[in-house]
Amino acid sequence: MQQETNDNLEDASNELILTDEEVVRFQIGEVFAHVPKDEVETRIEQMKEVTGKNLEKLEEEKDSVLAQMTELKKILYGKFGESINLEED
Repeated sequence: MQQETNDNLEDASNELILTDEEVVRFQIGEVFAHVPKDEVETRIEQMKEVTGKNLEKLEEEKDSVLAQMTELKKILYGKFGESINLEED
């Protein structure tokens, strides 16, 4: 979901570059407000930074969980041998 949000922000940033209007509609919660283009660019960049940091944190957590799973598989295969199947289908 974070990756999708990051992609959407990147798309919004690209669309903002293409527009020639000085005031654009920007969604704040459930409401669209007319906001100066420069302010929207700043807000989108800030949102991209936050989303990027969250995405990095989630990737680190994923790597940690995968490492734990690998260790647990080694332990369980050592204990039960081939009598169990821990691989994803």
